[in-house]
Amino acid sequence: MNSAGPGDEMFQAPAAAPGYPAPSAAVAPAQGGRTDGSPGEVSEQEPQLDTDPQVPVPHAEETGAALHDLAGRLGKVEEQLAEFHRRSAHRESVIDRLHEENQLLQGGIARAILDPVVADLIRLYDQLDREVRRLRAEGQDERLLSSFGEDIAQILDRCGIESYSAEPGDPFDRNLHRPLAVVACPDESRHNTVAEVVAVGFAERDTGRVRRPVQARFYQYTPGA
Repeated sequence: MNSAGPGDEMFQAPAAAPGYPAPSAAVAPAQGGRTDGSPGEVSEQEPQLDTDPQVPVPHAEETGAALHDLAGRLGKVEEQLAEFHRRSAHRESVIDRLHEENQLLQGGIARAILDPVVADLIRLYDQLDREVRRLRAEGQDERLLSSFGEDIAQILDRCGIESYSAEPGDPFDRNLHRPLAVVACPDESRHNTVAEVVAVGFAERDTGRVRRPVQARFYQYTPGA
């Protein structure tokens, strides 16, 4: 006796349509699942890497040749740097020499232009100085002419010419002094020493070149003078 109820007919599998296969009761398990009906677990498979690559190893001869070539190139670079420094030093020396020659040339030109002017100013200063001494000796006022002499001395100073003098008793120096006269002296220790300065001397400030030596009278030892 069939015990199925009236509602059980609704759950019966439908018959296969003509021309189509009947549905199979067994369902193929999903990929990664299990065939026993239990839920399947998907396994993650990591890619396999080749841990032993075949890297070519250079031979010792090739390595030595590469190092030798590199050393040769470095040597050429050092030679070029040394040549560059040598040329730079030579160029600097040429520039320094040209600068020095230029300075000498400028100094020579300036001296050639100023020499006549300086000589005339020194001559004018001597004339004023002699006139000042004459007026002072006669008891007259010499301040006006003395101020003119000071102005000329300042002009010479701006031209790089300084005045210098000597003191009585200074020994004779042919580079600094010009004897104008001699004064007889019985004291041998004063022989060839300054007795009196007649005119001051002038010299260049930068080079020390004497433009006009000191004009003076000098003692000359004379027994029984």
